[in-house]
Amino acid sequence: MVQSFYNYLKLNSNLSDAELTSLTNGLEKRLVKKGDYLLKVGQVCEYNFYVEQGLLRSYTIDAHGKEHLIQFAPEGWIISDRSSSFFQEQSQLYIDAIEDSEVILLQDSFFEQISCMSEKFAKNNTIALHNHIRNLQNRVNMLLGASAQERYLEFITMYPNILLRVPQWMVASYLGITPESLSRVRKELAQKNFK
Repeated sequence: MVQSFYNYLKLNSNLSDAELTSLTNGLEKRLVKKGDYLLKVGQVCEYNFYVEQGLLRSYTIDAHGKEHLIQFAPEGWIISDRSSSFFQEQSQLYIDAIEDSEVILLQDSFFEQISCMSEKFAKNNTIALHNHIRNLQNRVNMLLGASAQERYLEFITMYPNILLRVPQWMVASYLGITPESLSRVRKELAQKNFK
């Protein structure tokens, strides 16, 4: 059984234990080694990946070979290329493992099935999707108009438990700044006694 995902469904639906067990027993679980890809640019994204254990990321690589990190996905998060999955288009993202990870592969049909079975899940899933859109919009606004320090503080709020799990260059990539700028920001905050 996929315990963390089972608990996620139990919390967000009104389905019985028997219904949840039936739904989750057939799900595919995949062990992914650090550095392994779940999705590459040009592929069509077939799954949403629920992180049972470990840490994933999504990113793009520009024409100059520079990585631009879009999202981290620690335990309990779902990561995917929604545009590719929903519209059946080639992905513009890479998704890989930052740590050895255990993920649950979820097709869109799974979410449709459980939404039909549970009005509570359908409502909570809609809220989760809109919250994701809100966070992406906030991120775009931060990248366009916020200082490096403001972006870093927002990052800590968004991902409070992964700073020690990822290399600093990945944090800098997510923030849209250089690693040197990130070092300056951290030093400035340390001087202000920021914890």
